This record gives sequence, C-alpha cells and structure tokens, in this order.
Amino acid sequence: MFDWSIIAQYLPVLSEAALLTLYLSIVSLVLGLIFGLGAALAKLSHNPILNVIASFYVWLIRSTPLLIQLFLIYYGLPQLGFDLSPFTSGVLGLALNVGAYNAETIRAGIQSVNFGQTEAALSIGMSRAKAMRRIILPQAIRNIIPPLGNNFIILVKDTSLVSTITLVELTMKTQQLVGTTYKPFELYLGATLLYAIMTTAIALLLRLVEKRLHLKTSRR
Repeated sequence: MFDWSIIAQYLPVLSEAALLTLYLSIVSLVLGLIFGLGAALAKLSHNPILNVIASFYVWLIRSTPLLIQLFLIYYGLPQLGFDLSPFTSGVLGLALNVGAYNAETIRAGIQSVNFGQTEAALSIGMSRAKAMRRIILPQAIRNIIPPLGNNFIILVKDTSLVSTITLVELTMKTQQLVGTTYKPFELYLGATLLYAIMTTAIALLLRLVEKRLHLKTSRR
C-alpha cells in the first residue's frame, strides 16, 4: 500500500542529495561551456590542426554513450595512473559530454550572425579575436540561450548516470533508501518530483533571461 509518510520522512535526505545533483550540474555546465566555446572556435578557425582536434572531440563524444564515457574516466584512467574521485570523474565526464553538444550549438549561433558584421569590424582595424569577442559573440548569445538551456536541463537529468560510479547524488541516495526501506514506489516518486522541480525552475529562469535579452535588443 502507498505510504505518503515515507516521502515526508526521507524528503530532507533526498533534498540534500538533490542539492549535490544541482551543484554537480552547475560545475559541469560551467566547464562544459568552456569546452564548448573552445571547440566551437577551433572548428571555425583556419588552423587545420585545431579544426581536426575539435571535430574529432565532438564526433567521439556525440557518437558514444555518456555511461561508457563515465566508465572510461572513472574505471579506465586509474590504469594509466590517473585516479580520480567519483565527483571529479562525474564532473569531467558530464562536462566533456555537454561540451560537445554546446560546441555545435555555439558554432551554429556564431555562423547565424551576418558575416558582414565581421567584415565591418575588420575594416575598422579590429583583429578577428577582438571582433569575435566584442561583436559576434554578444549577438550570437541571444540565439544560443534557448538551446544551451535545453542542454543544461538534459545535463541535470543525465547526472543520474553518475550513480554508476558510486557518487551519492539523488539517484544513488534513492537507491540506497529503497534498499533499506523496501518502498521503491514512494522513494522513486519523491526523486521524480525533485528532478521535476529542479528542471522546471531552470526552465523558468532561462525564460526570464530570454525575455530580458529580448527587451534589451528591442530598446536598441
């Protein structure tokens, strides 16, 4: 029989694990944006070596499951002398994964900006790097916020996979509690609600950011 008291009893414990999930997601997002921006600029550069490296990275990550990537980092790297903690392995795996998807999103956003903007910046003496930083990227950001936000929401849900490398986030904590209480429906329902709350809050926050960007654009 369904027992609401189980959810109420263990909600504080699940909420604490959810905070770790959110922290893991934010750290991975920041690194994923750095990886994504670097890969996107490398793919757009005229340097063939950087282009090949970035293209290979994006292809490899997008062509393989995140779970295998996490296993390779956590269980495989120690064989090469790199013994990483579950949290570090989780952050690295998630960041590399979302970074590859961010790279394609950012690249498409940059290419959506009219090339005439770059030509105009170069004609007044700006370097390509300065034109990218001051002219192109600020315009591209308005176009890529929605898909980057979607990547972040997917990232939050993908953190459940780090439970397989012994990191005690929301999914792992739920599994542990199920093993001691034998109440899977109530506890997995509680975890479901917490994931839904986190992703909905992120979606609403992103919507506010989009509105503010549109308002700034319309005032210019």
